[in-house]
Amino acid sequence: MWWALGIIVLLLVFVIGLYNGLVTLRQRVRNAWSQIEVQLRRRFDLIPNLVETVKGYATHEREVFERVTEARAQVGRAQNQGIPEQIEAQQMLGGALSRLLAVAENYPQLMASGNFKELQGELANTESKIAFSRQFYNDTVMKYMTRIERFPANLLAGMLGFGPFPYYEIEDEAARGPVQVKF
Repeated sequence: MWWALGIIVLLLVFVIGLYNGLVTLRQRVRNAWSQIEVQLRRRFDLIPNLVETVKGYATHEREVFERVTEARAQVGRAQNQGIPEQIEAQQMLGGALSRLLAVAENYPQLMASGNFKELQGELANTESKIAFSRQFYNDTVMKYMTRIERFPANLLAGMLGFGPFPYYEIEDEAARGPVQVKF
């Protein structure tokens, strides 16, 4: 009888340990995503200044400005949706932003502008931080997903409410390359 009680206690300790470990990993994934959101918000806030600066020089590039504005609006709408929708909206914004910077290269006066150079520098710095945050998020998701898919956690993870998180993957072929920022 004591051995049966001992086995039940050991099993209970194991389940508690497994649950607490999964909670810790889930919180790390959420924290990593929030770090990405901080950097994406910084980029989101830089875009209107960049658009206005380029607009002053490239007044006939209306389609590019409209795409950036629409992509930025899509990011705003995706804020209250799930992570996959936010990732997709950010990819759309990244592509539109790349096209905006490509247009800017056609205007030497703009490229020489101190304000534009400062904005480009801030954007380049922010893109580097976003890339690091994405990598950290994906590493954290990998640890979490590995944990919930390994035996014996895979038997209990679903019952305990631990579902998968998506990786932050780049689907747009053009977005797989670096953002070209020339000084």
